[in-house]
Amino acid sequence: MNTALLVIDVQESFRHRPYFDASALPAYMAEQNALIDGCLAQGIPVVRILHSDGPETPENPFSHASGHVRPLAELSVFDPAASFVKHRHSALVGTGLDVWLTENGIRRLIVSGIRTEQCCETTTRHASDLGWEVDYVTDATLTFDMTQPDGSQLTAAEIKARTATVLQGRFCTLTSVGEALARAGAAA
Repeated sequence: MNTALLVIDVQESFRHRPYFDASALPAYMAEQNALIDGCLAQGIPVVRILHSDGPETPENPFSHASGHVRPLAELSVFDPAASFVKHRHSALVGTGLDVWLTENGIRRLIVSGIRTEQCCETTTRHASDLGWEVDYVTDATLTFDMTQPDGSQLTAAEIKARTATVLQGRFCTLTSVGEALARAGAAA
């Protein structure tokens, strides 16, 4: 198999941030879990990546001391082919993920996780620049509304649309869950 699924930052830490909005969580989790389950059924390695940074205190939800640097409760239970903890936006910075991918003959990545425009987009751009072919499954990413510098709101849907626009054809192929699974099966 030359494809791997990256499950980026699907962790309890986000539930403890002031911007967390659970309204989009069920639809996202349905897509994320379908992608994981589909990859596992095809023998595609699923890689878990979690994020940890900031002060190592119980009050920081992204510190190990908080107990929240662990998979979201709604995430399908699976044994990852590999697990990495990152401290930067790109999962390829300082984690050893790039070495693991190369050693395992992975040439195509399927990117999913939290947050759409942050760690998922950054990892996609980085992976593309390093030569991996990337399928970006927008529906299997989650983000939250943000306030723009002028004070106006940018909705999560607008952020996802913007991310898809800037990535498509430059850094990845945008796919649905079904398309990503079909493309991975064809590439095997």
